[in-house]
Amino acid sequence: MCEDKPTVAADSADILKEFARIASQVNIAFRQFVQRKLKQHKFDLTFEMLQIIGYLWENDGVNQQEIANATLKDKASLTYLIDNLTRREMVYRQEDSIDRRNNLIFLTPQGRQLKEKILPWIKDMYCVANADIPECEFQNAMRVLRKVITNLKTE
Repeated sequence: MCEDKPTVAADSADILKEFARIASQVNIAFRQFVQRKLKQHKFDLTFEMLQIIGYLWENDGVNQQEIANATLKDKASLTYLIDNLTRREMVYRQEDSIDRRNNLIFLTPQGRQLKEKILPWIKDMYCVANADIPECEFQNAMRVLRKVITNLKTE
């Protein structure tokens, strides 16, 4: 629990600075876990490529802008990543029949098969990460993170 006590602006800024640093460290820890597993299992993929493949496992056949929005990548980075995934025969582009200016991105059979190999250790990562942490603590942390994002977006 958190005590309700007055805070001085400097103390509040220091707490938020540490909060942001720790949130960043969590992201880095997840990334490093995944990178170690990719290397360990000899997958010729980067963390960023796996983010795209993971999104396509749930949303196959979407345009690049949707993938960019979901993975928080800019269009140039995403184009580069999709080009690399295409060379590795994990995805392919297909012209959108409704809007020929758009390409839809689809997984190849090889890209879909990765799910069976990778998902078990991704699930394991989440089990390890949330060991001994009650769900309500995650709910509270997510509520705080969303509020910080909202505050920063509205400023």
